[in-house]
Amino acid sequence: MRIAIASDHAAIDLKAALAEWLRDAGHDVADLGPDSSASVDYPDYGYKLAAAIADGSAERGIALCGSGIGISIAVNRNPAARCALVSEPLSATLAREHNDANVIAMGARLIGIEMAKACITAFLGTEFGGDRHQRRVDKLTAPQV
Repeated sequence: MRIAIASDHAAIDLKAALAEWLRDAGHDVADLGPDSSASVDYPDYGYKLAAAIADGSAERGIALCGSGIGISIAVNRNPAARCALVSEPLSATLAREHNDANVIAMGARLIGIEMAKACITAFLGTEFGGDRHQRRVDKLTAPQV
């Protein structure tokens, strides 16, 4: 699978470890940065990740920052991206099954490497449930207020 991964400076070590793990598992991983622990702004990397989803260069995305909150907000600014903040495998599974999430966000200061891997495994291994969930997902792209 083509996966894009991006972070801010707070999640640089987690990002590097996850990118290596995903490559070892046979995935095509695009590391969208940053490349050092120098302070950066998470919206820049969230927007970059969302653009990779929108243009089709990535099928799925993994967004990381200190809490996962800020970068998830940035990713969700792009209507092609559906990013869910997850903290354990069940939320990652439901994000895919019910919401057709194409990006997950996690907080490097809140989640350990093994739990992050478990979340990614659940996320990548779950299909969208469709059916009654489809009309709800459609409303996320085209709000009817």
